[in-house]
Amino acid sequence: MLQKSIHAIGRYIPILQWLSNYRLSWLRQDFMAGLTVWAVMVPTALAYTGIAGVPAAVGLYTVPLSLLAYAFFGTSGVLIVGPDSATALLSAHTVMMFATPDSSEYLALTSVLAFLVSLLLIGFGLLRMGWVANFISQPVMQGFVQGLAIVTLMTQLPKLFGVKQVDGNFFERLGALLSELPHTHFTTLVMGLASLLLLFAFSQWFPRLPAAFLTILIAVLAVSLFGLQHSGIALVGNIKAGLPPIGLPKMDWQHLSLLLQGALAIALLDYTESLAAAETAAQRTGGHIDHNQEAIALGMANLGSSVSSGFVVAGSLSQSAVSMVAGGKTQMASIFQAALVLLTLLFLMPLFSNLPLAVLGAIVVKAMLTMLNPIYFKQLWRIDRTECCLALAACMGELAFGILAGIGLGVLLSLIVLIYHTSHPETAVLGKLSNESRTYRDIVLHPEAITVPGLLIYRFDAILFFANASFFAQDLKRRIKNSKQPVQEVLVDAETINSVDITAAQMLVKLHAQLQAQNISLSLAGVKDPVWDMMRWTGVEKAIGREHFFESISEGVNAFLKQQTITEKSSEKA
Repeated sequence: MLQKSIHAIGRYIPILQWLSNYRLSWLRQDFMAGLTVWAVMVPTALAYTGIAGVPAAVGLYTVPLSLLAYAFFGTSGVLIVGPDSATALLSAHTVMMFATPDSSEYLALTSVLAFLVSLLLIGFGLLRMGWVANFISQPVMQGFVQGLAIVTLMTQLPKLFGVKQVDGNFFERLGALLSELPHTHFTTLVMGLASLLLLFAFSQWFPRLPAAFLTILIAVLAVSLFGLQHSGIALVGNIKAGLPPIGLPKMDWQHLSLLLQGALAIALLDYTESLAAAETAAQRTGGHIDHNQEAIALGMANLGSSVSSGFVVAGSLSQSAVSMVAGGKTQMASIFQAALVLLTLLFLMPLFSNLPLAVLGAIVVKAMLTMLNPIYFKQLWRIDRTECCLALAACMGELAFGILAGIGLGVLLSLIVLIYHTSHPETAVLGKLSNESRTYRDIVLHPEAITVPGLLIYRFDAILFFANASFFAQDLKRRIKNSKQPVQEVLVDAETINSVDITAAQMLVKLHAQLQAQNISLSLAGVKDPVWDMMRWTGVEKAIGREHFFESISEGVNAFLKQQTITEKSSEKA
C-alpha cells in the first residue's frame, strides 16, 4: 500500500522514485558534474543578466531554487535549467514596455513575469496540455532562434565597443551602433575582442575546460593587475554578497493583461526549447520523458526563480551536455550545483567587482555566433520552400517588428499553413502494381500501375470533416472529369479516413446523388468501424447502399469486374 502511494505521489514528484534507487557510488560523479556545470553556469548567468536587463547578482539569484525545483519535479535525470538567452530577451522585451531597465519597478515586473510563466506552465501540465507547443513548427522555431541570435548580438555589440545602447528593433539598433562607432572606447574594444578570441580558443583547443569561467578569471586579473578600472572601462562593480530576497513578487494588476501575452509566448518557447533539450539528453542516456510533467517541472523551476527575485529560466541542452560529459548520473548534480551557487552568492561575489561588462557581452556574442546557422535556410529551401518561407518570415518579422511580433507572425503563418493542409490534404488515383499483386499505389508516382477501365480508385489522406468536405467533392469531380476514360464507378479507399463528421456525411450523400445523376456509382473500401457507425447513423450507408461497402480495394475491384461481366453478357443476349 505504501509503495502504491509513493508511486502515485512520485508521478508528480519524481525525486521520490529515483532517490530511492540512488547508489552511493554515483555521488562522486554527480558532485563533479555539479562542480563542472557550476563553472559554466556562473559566467552564463552573469552574462545573461545583460540580456534580461537586470543587475548581475540577479543572474545568480535565479539559479538555486530553480535547479532544486526541477530536481524534485523533472523527469529528465540530466537536464539543467537556468538562465537562457531566448527567454531572457523575451522577458526584457516584455518588461521594457512598462519600466526602464535597472529600476526597482523593472526588477519587480521581471519576477512577476517569471511567476506568470510558472503558472501557465504548471497549468499546461496539470491540464495535460503539453501539446500546445506543437503549434510552433520546427522551421518556425529555427527561424525564430536565428532571428533571436541576431537580435541578441545587436544588444551586446555596444558593450564590446563601449558605446551607449538604444532601444528599438534590429535595424534601429544597427543604425544607432553605426552612428556611435566614432565614439568607440578603445580599451573596452580590446578587452571585448580579446575575450572573444579567448572563448573561441578555449572551445577549439581545450573543449573540456570551462571557457567562459576561465575567460572571466583572466579578465578580472588583467583589470586588477594593470589598473584598467581607472581607464574608463565599464565594470560590473561592487556586488553585495548574500542570499537572494525570498518571497512572492508583488503583482502589478495594471499591466497584467499585457504581461500575460508576453508570459504566454515565453511559456511556449520555454516548454518547446526545454522539452527538445530533455528529449535529446534522454536519447543519449536513456529514460522516459513525461511531457506534461516536464511542463509542471519547468513551471516549478520558474516559480523558484520568481520567489528568489530572479527571471525566467529554461532547460539548457549545452549545460546538460556538460553535465553528461562530466559523468552526471541524476538530478543530484543539480542539487550540488545549487549549493555551489549559494556558496558563490555568500562568499565569492566580491571577486566579480572588477569584471568588465565587455567580457560578459563577449560571452553572449560567442554563444549567439555558435547558434547562427544560415545554411539551414538553404537546406530548408531545397526540401520545402513553404516551410523555408515560414522560417524566414519568423526571422525577418523578429528583426523588423520585435521578438513577440516575430514569433506571433511565425505561429500565425504556421496555423494558416496547417489550416490549408488540413483543408487540402493529399489525394491520389490508385492503380495495381502488377496483375499478381494486391497492392495499390498512386499512378502519378507509379506510372506502371495498372488501372481498370471505367473504375476510378480514389484515396483521401486525411480525416473527412467540415474543413475539407467541400475539397473532397471538388477534387473527386475534377479527377473524374480529367480521367482518360469514361468513369462508371468511383471506389474510395477509406482506410486512411479515420473520422467523418456530420458535414462530411451530408456531403457524401449529396455527392452520391450527383454522381448517380451522371450514371456513376459511388463505393467505399476499407471503412473503419467507427467511421462505418457514423455513416450508418447519418444515413450515408442507406443512401449509397450496403452492397457498395467493401472490406478491401481488391474486393471492390472484383465486384466491379463481376458487374461488368454481367452487364456485357446481358448486352450480348439483348
